[in-house]
Amino acid sequence: MAIRNSKTSRRLRIRQRIRKHLQGTAARPRLSVYKSNKAIYTQLINDEQGHTLAASSSRTGSLQEGTRIDKARKVGEDLATKALARDIHTIVFDRSGYLYHGQVKALAEGARAKGLQF
Repeated sequence: MAIRNSKTSRRLRIRQRIRKHLQGTAARPRLSVYKSNKAIYTQLINDEQGHTLAASSSRTGSLQEGTRIDKARKVGEDLATKALARDIHTIVFDRSGYLYHGQVKALAEGARAKGLQF
């Protein structure tokens, strides 16, 4: 049972509020972000069909090196190259209740640097 005023439950409430307004489609999928204490994970999701179109995390091979900010930037770049290979150019960014700061911001900047538009 989660404590009512914990940081996690606050983030989940914010996440629910954000998800009411965001929906990914096949033409414009949702880029979902999840951070754990050790890694950062991303997915491109088509919410209409409930399919994951592409995914990337900082736990894979060459993305494990550097600081957390560097890892997040590399994950964003990796996901962008996978998306562009599937002919996806525009996305909806879902920060999942995290502040647009630090790792989340670096991930978004990495994806934008490789050519994703959002």
